[in-house]
Amino acid sequence: MNRSLYSALLYLISPLLLVYLAVRAFKSPDYRSRWNERFGFKGLQQTDLLLHCVSMGETIAAIPLIKQIQANYPHLTITVTTTSPTGSAAVLRAFSDEVQHCYLPFDLAWCSRRFVKQVAPKTCIIMETELWPNLVHYLKCNNSKVLLANARLSQKSADAYQKRPRLNLPMLQSLDAIAAQSDQAATRFIELGVNKDKVTICGSLKFELDVAPARIEAAKAVREGWQAVHRPIWVAGSVHPGEFELILQAHQRVMQHYPTALMVMVPRHPEQFDTAVTAVKQANMLVARRSLNDDVTAQTQVVVGDTMGELLTLYAAGDQAFVGGTLIEGGGHNPLEPAAVGLPVFVGPHHWDFKEITQLLQAEGALQVVEASEPLAQMLIEFFGNKQAYTMASNAAKKVVADNRGALQKQFALVESLINRKD
Repeated sequence: MNRSLYSALLYLISPLLLVYLAVRAFKSPDYRSRWNERFGFKGLQQTDLLLHCVSMGETIAAIPLIKQIQANYPHLTITVTTTSPTGSAAVLRAFSDEVQHCYLPFDLAWCSRRFVKQVAPKTCIIMETELWPNLVHYLKCNNSKVLLANARLSQKSADAYQKRPRLNLPMLQSLDAIAAQSDQAATRFIELGVNKDKVTICGSLKFELDVAPARIEAAKAVREGWQAVHRPIWVAGSVHPGEFELILQAHQRVMQHYPTALMVMVPRHPEQFDTAVTAVKQANMLVARRSLNDDVTAQTQVVVGDTMGELLTLYAAGDQAFVGGTLIEGGGHNPLEPAAVGLPVFVGPHHWDFKEITQLLQAEGALQVVEASEPLAQMLIEFFGNKQAYTMASNAAKKVVADNRGALQKQFALVESLINRKD
């Protein structure tokens, strides 16, 4: 399949994009507006630099890079795009009106062409693996310099790219630079046909977490407000449907050993907040909703973190963490967030989106992979009761994050080289 056939197929299935938006809008009010942006109809100003994220995780990773670009090139106009409401909210919280922001249009040829014609960036930074053939094609038609930043490429994704070389190889070869997160990712890009001179191993921006003292103080205040300073607390972050019941089963098991234990359950997507609360009630457990400022009493067993932008604070308010999307076949989420605040971390077996980071934390004793609800409960009980093992895991988690900083400067150097390049 080449790009022309890809574009034709997208046109054929374009009515399904409307169905997709309608279904998402039914589940989440945040998808009920701004449809014009999804099809490239929002009026936009020309910009010097376009930076495309995906959802909240990629946006949070990109924020330090964007801020460094702003500090060193204050004259540049910047547009930041996302594809999800959570990513959009993260952009607005971080930058307000300092940047132009919209959703990236669907990769229909006419949508991408119109979008690129309006924005016409001199430089474009695309985060991780969010590569779209028509977007990249029209960026290169505009003579934009394109960097794939914080690039990760699992073997599964590399195999998928390999199956359609006529579509994917021209797109990959047209990139001006790739800032790979790891040796493995760099090797996979090169094996796909990317010139090795374009690939630089920079590490992951996700290690550049800024855990400000104010964040830690806010977390302490949260825990004190819950009157839970001396209660065992664990946080199940970014959990998905299919994991809710498993997490609750683990907590019931923990409470058999630690009756005062409190779990903070943070669903990954806002449309699942109500579903999570219902699941807790169906398990006959007493629940408080963070968004409603419900009182957390000695009898409260679960707090549902149904707010946006608070996950790192909630991790810091806990003692241990499970990172969701891993007990189901979801690929997982960022285990560095709880590690950065010194929590021993647990993930399920399906963590391929963060495989290298997971292996690094596991090798240092900061993270354990658990296969199901029961071994998760057993590990939580073990660490609540073994102060020495807990302290070793906590210190290892913070050390891994501290030792692997530096990706920001390496990736910024690549951005600078493209901004200053005259060709």
